[in-house]
Amino acid sequence: MEMIDKPALGGGQTALLLLAENLDRDIFEVFVCSGGEGPLAEEARRKGLTFVPAPLNKKLSFRSRREIASVLKELKIDILHTHGGVAGLYGRTAARLARTPALVHTLHGIHYLHYRNPFLRWLYVLLERRYSRFTDRLVLVCQSDLRRARRHKLAPDRRMTVILNGLDVRPDPGADDLARRRSELGWIPGRPVVGTVARLHRQKGIIHLLHAGRKILKAVPESRVVVVGDGPQADRMRREARRLGLGERCLFLGAREDATALMALFDVFVLPSLWEGLPFVLVEAAALGKPVVATAVDGVPEILEDGRTGLLVPPGDSAALADAVIRLLRDKDEAGRLAERARTLVPPRFPLRRMVEQTQNLYLELLNRK
Repeated sequence: MEMIDKPALGGGQTALLLLAENLDRDIFEVFVCSGGEGPLAEEARRKGLTFVPAPLNKKLSFRSRREIASVLKELKIDILHTHGGVAGLYGRTAARLARTPALVHTLHGIHYLHYRNPFLRWLYVLLERRYSRFTDRLVLVCQSDLRRARRHKLAPDRRMTVILNGLDVRPDPGADDLARRRSELGWIPGRPVVGTVARLHRQKGIIHLLHAGRKILKAVPESRVVVVGDGPQADRMRREARRLGLGERCLFLGAREDATALMALFDVFVLPSLWEGLPFVLVEAAALGKPVVATAVDGVPEILEDGRTGLLVPPGDSAALADAVIRLLRDKDEAGRLAERARTLVPPRFPLRRMVEQTQNLYLELLNRK
């Protein structure tokens, strides 16, 4: 069973679905589990996967743990693979109660290390150390997270491993499709679009893109800043855009099923995150041949090489972010060189096949031990 807390479609959910869909069905019967119905459940069912809702929420509940343990017993789950903090909290304790044979936990970025409350940061570190005692393997999605996990002693080295995110590269949308979408959105051909696709959460640093946007729009007045995504900071970001006077030149498109196709319309893709795991969206942007400006945090430099396959800037530095974007908007030749090298070099380094095979081999290794 692949378990995650929220039934949305973020990076962790994308990784979970790709894994669940591509596991060898001759070997594994696969269940997808999350906290209730939502886009994840719909997508899982569309892919022919069995979806199981569970009472997963941040408020600690012993009843929820018992209910999840009951589901694990009823379905005779041999391997529980939890993704992210809340699923890891409930799922692992429930698995212990249900005597589930093998237990794997993946951290898609160690988000609790960035909590503003130092007490909560320390509490989650202590909890992870405790849970690692009965977790067969802790999976990190990039080398930088492995180093951080070692530094905070989250688990013994022998129980930690890195499995890089993998992605199936989708074909580029055709010219006719791009023209149709551009027309539907009312975007004028030749007018530069600086865009991002991200969950509107503090982690993604969207506020720094908005502050950079004021400088970008002043330097390149015909350009537009586009934000695709939704999240807890959506209303705040819209208010901030109005306060900065970005007006109609800053567009919030909300969560979109065609987000990847919209990325193909961007002239520059921006990821201004304050922290990350190994973000799928950068591989997608590279596959689409987009010049990228991103912050040099966590797994990002493991995807992009500054000055070769993208431009990397310090996190939280709106001025540096704006300067890098303006540089690419003004220098089309450099933007084209970065985009072409990224398209050639980045996607082959993150194949979906490798992620699935390494995870499958891990599952079989743990079951054989048991």
